[in-house]
Amino acid sequence: MDEAEIIEQVALEMLQTAAQKARDRAKTARWDLDVAIFSFAVLIIVIILLSQGIGIEIVALAAIAGLAMVWLAGWSRGRELYERFYNEELSKLGQELKKRIEGAVEETIEEKVQKALRARWR
Repeated sequence: MDEAEIIEQVALEMLQTAAQKARDRAKTARWDLDVAIFSFAVLIIVIILLSQGIGIEIVALAAIAGLAMVWLAGWSRGRELYERFYNEELSKLGQELKKRIEGAVEETIEEKVQKALRARWR
């Protein structure tokens, strides 16, 4: 494997790792307080409509529309969060990769110096 293939493989793994971490974080943060309050508002509207004697067909339509809006709000929020978290993870992984590369270069230089010193002492 040459250096280009290794870099390509590391970059692919980095993208996959960033996508997975971002997806996990976005899934957990998707249903925030705004979405919960909105879903309770839909529930309250359904209860009020039922208590006023409105037909079940109309109440069902209102409930379905409300739930669809809750799902849409959560979905769009999750998408926005995924984009933000994905960029954050790529940035973190990029910095981590830079540190690893710098560490490897430093170790390589250090090893060369040590070998040269050992060779002199022999």
